[in-house]
Amino acid sequence: MGQGDVNHAARAIAQHLESARIPYAIAGAMALNAHGYRRFTEDVDVLLTHEGLLEFKKRFLGRGYVERFPGSRGMRDTEHGVKIDVLVAGDFPGDGKPKPVVFPDPQVVAIQGTEFRVLPLATLVELKLASGMSALHRAKDIGDVVELIRAVSLPRALALELDVSVREKYVELWAAVQAAPPED
Repeated sequence: MGQGDVNHAARAIAQHLESARIPYAIAGAMALNAHGYRRFTEDVDVLLTHEGLLEFKKRFLGRGYVERFPGSRGMRDTEHGVKIDVLVAGDFPGDGKPKPVVFPDPQVVAIQGTEFRVLPLATLVELKLASGMSALHRAKDIGDVVELIRAVSLPRALALELDVSVREKYVELWAAVQAAPPED
């Protein structure tokens, strides 16, 4: 499986969701890519409401998508062989424990990217920080924010758009990127 398969899978699920009028936002590495930081991934992260997930399963399970195990939120795109991770609005990123930052309703926050609807930049950064700050196994989310700051020259002022619970971490990472020697 290559990056092309993941890209095709992301476009396919977006088309299915749009045709069924199910609000969604592509998240994770595919959203990072849409915002200018290219990162390889082997799966597609999609944000849905609980109702949207149920509707998607009702319409598309057995029609190009299978659950990874019975009752799972996660699915697999059978045409492209790609894992689909579903994030549910209202759940907490990272360790899953209550915190000020929650996965938002995609109908409210999603913006149109060049290929599909994605999380807005500030929302993506906020979720990545909340996830990485609360779960050691999600440390790559902090790294994603660092690389996004570097790749697209995010401004320090973006901190003002973030939840106060992650603002200080963003400013710390932003300052560290500015102080780092240039890469060869």
